[in-house]
Amino acid sequence: MSDQIQRFLFDRTNVRGEIVSLEQAYQDVLDRHRYPSVVNHLLGELLAAVALLTDTVKLDGTLSIEVRGKGALALLMAESNPGGELRAIARMADDTEIPANDMSFHELIGDGQIMITLDPAEGQRYQGIVALEHNSLAECLEAYFAQSEQLPTRLWLAASDSHAGGLLLQRLPDGSQNQDDDAWGRTVQLAATLTTDELLGLEQRDMLYRLYHDETVRVYEPKSLRFACTCSRRRIGEGLLTLGEAELREVLAEQGSIETQCHFCHSRYRFSPADVEALLVAAEDEPPVIH
Repeated sequence: MSDQIQRFLFDRTNVRGEIVSLEQAYQDVLDRHRYPSVVNHLLGELLAAVALLTDTVKLDGTLSIEVRGKGALALLMAESNPGGELRAIARMADDTEIPANDMSFHELIGDGQIMITLDPAEGQRYQGIVALEHNSLAECLEAYFAQSEQLPTRLWLAASDSHAGGLLLQRLPDGSQNQDDDAWGRTVQLAATLTTDELLGLEQRDMLYRLYHDETVRVYEPKSLRFACTCSRRRIGEGLLTLGEAELREVLAEQGSIETQCHFCHSRYRFSPADVEALLVAAEDEPPVIH
């Protein structure tokens, strides 16, 4: 099935995994923008990655991956939550035209960094940052896990014009139940035989059988995924407050109202002078929390 994530683990080992498949959710993101094909594919990989990481860290909140570079692409960002809601956006560098033909990850992004932000419903926000020192998004994210989480993790990501998908394997720190010391190396080696066509085209259980028919694999109930934007009038208003009172009043004087739109879904929001006054009054009583 498309648009779902499938968790699994290998019995009597400390190795776990996830497979994500995206079709409609991926298309719903692309339909709201007009990016070159090579950008679409990288955005599809990022969508698959953010879904995998959200399920991996078991976060009750929002997880976002932000790729900032100095190449043809200035920004890639994807966001996910435990409810299976995904959204993503890309931003090209100023005065940069991306050719239709394929470009490497490094050519698209150049020097830069990946920021992974965990924003729980309760508790402190956490952000991990790793440099873009590898040749693919998957390798950069593996470096994040090695540096920030100190968990051996392998990722395979792929995207076409119509589908995006990913496979994650992770060795858990608790080895007390592990009865197979070779499990990690063996399962990674088998996963490395997976082709891009298989990652994007095989049903998830067929993929598990193709890779691990000689292993004892425990498969959990899959979780559905979908595109959904978390923008709201309240969140847009909180964002406007970051401009400061003086700038807000200046825009109102020039335009009579403030109109803006969500970059992810293109929903439009209009704030009248009375709306802005209400935001400013509320901000005096309680400073806003910017998400």
